[in-house]
Amino acid sequence: MAFLRSVVATTTTATAVAALAFSSSSSFSHSHLSPNIALSSNSNPKSSKPFGLVKTFATSPSPLLMDHNLASHINHHVLPELLTEYMVDMTCEGCVNAVKNKLQSVDGIKNVEVDLSNQVVRILGSTPVKIMTEALEQTGRKARLIGQGVPEDFLISAAVSEFKGPDIFGVVRLAQVNMELARIEANFSGLSPGKHSWSINEFGDLTRGAASTGKVFNPPNKQNTKEPLGDLGTLDANEKGEAFYTGIKEKLRVADLIGRSIVVHATEDKSVHGIAAAVVARSAAVGENYKKLCTCDGTPIWEATDSDFVTSKF
Repeated sequence: MAFLRSVVATTTTATAVAALAFSSSSSFSHSHLSPNIALSSNSNPKSSKPFGLVKTFATSPSPLLMDHNLASHINHHVLPELLTEYMVDMTCEGCVNAVKNKLQSVDGIKNVEVDLSNQVVRILGSTPVKIMTEALEQTGRKARLIGQGVPEDFLISAAVSEFKGPDIFGVVRLAQVNMELARIEANFSGLSPGKHSWSINEFGDLTRGAASTGKVFNPPNKQNTKEPLGDLGTLDANEKGEAFYTGIKEKLRVADLIGRSIVVHATEDKSVHGIAAAVVARSAAVGENYKKLCTCDGTPIWEATDSDFVTSKF
């Protein structure tokens, strides 16, 4: 019996999606985002367009060296810019200033907009999610990632794959930068030290774990390429079994991945089945997720498990 791609609901925003519609009249460039992009403010919580991206020649904040402990585990790549939204526990203008000052000292962050009424912080830049999350938490405030992507340019601009144990834990985030490029960030714990191959596989069927996820994903128009499009290379786990990854993948379209799976292998050898797998589900894009209660159980967002970047079992 042929395996069917399965779409599952995750704690982010898992939704079944049939296809990706790209507008032929889109003004979005096929190159990376312009370096001269800033955020324009709109604090109306009911607006369907809670913010906009506008081109400007304003000088961006001067990048300062980030705290060493934030960067110590990240193997830096020059990532394309994205807009990332956090819900941050803020109550006053003092909170706003503390958050802005901290974020503007982090390398790679270009612009920061704070919407106190909605407790939302919007960040434009190339900084990995892990570093932004740690910077926010260093202000002493709780923060939850609620959206990421390029506003209004894609029907699906973000996806997530969550590994929930019992041995291997982690989160993989994929964001569409333009029609020809996707940004990938990942965090794992529970791996054996050393190198591990990982990939996007054809199916989201986890009935037999990684063994039922099929081959490495490769769309029909890429069949003659040397490596399948879904080959993500290798993860390098440290002595604690933790692996962090930030990078880009050309020709990868996030919409094509919904309902498939991400698989991690025991070693660099892909000839045997992987040791862990998780389904790829649609994630909230920018401006789509301002709820402060979990829709599944009513848990306040500040009490929910922080699974953005899990570094140990929970």
